[in-house]
Amino acid sequence: MFALSQTTGYAIKALTCIAGGCEVQQIRDIAECTGIAAPYLSKVILRLAKSEIIASKRGNKGGVWLIRKPEEITLYQISEAVESADQFSACLLGLDCCSDERACPTHEFWNVTRGKIRKQLEKSTLADVLAFEVKRAASGCCASILMPGAHQTPQS
Repeated sequence: MFALSQTTGYAIKALTCIAGGCEVQQIRDIAECTGIAAPYLSKVILRLAKSEIIASKRGNKGGVWLIRKPEEITLYQISEAVESADQFSACLLGLDCCSDERACPTHEFWNVTRGKIRKQLEKSTLADVLAFEVKRAASGCCASILMPGAHQTPQS
């Protein structure tokens, strides 16, 4: 039922692709690796750059790269970079008037659940996702979002 947004999923995929590849990568290569449309990916990359998760350089020898190590980037930070500020404060039922003072039927449940989700995202890192992708690629179970031919270990 509840899942992170498609935009957050795309950001995590793109960052995993970057972390599992060369130091500097082109957006077109990341788009091909992840299956994300390049124009949409460019918007996601811009948000990630504004949040200082990645850096970018335009031009012939340009591209994008991680500013910090994958183990220093939490999934919460990624989500926060590409989503609205109220992502974790909105009512589960979508009601505008729901608050602690005027609680909807799911308010208490959602407050507790939302807190657990946030804590899990704060302790899960890009390195965790990268390790999962490396293991998944090695098992041959499904298509991996790691760059073809790239080294399969997290950057140091």
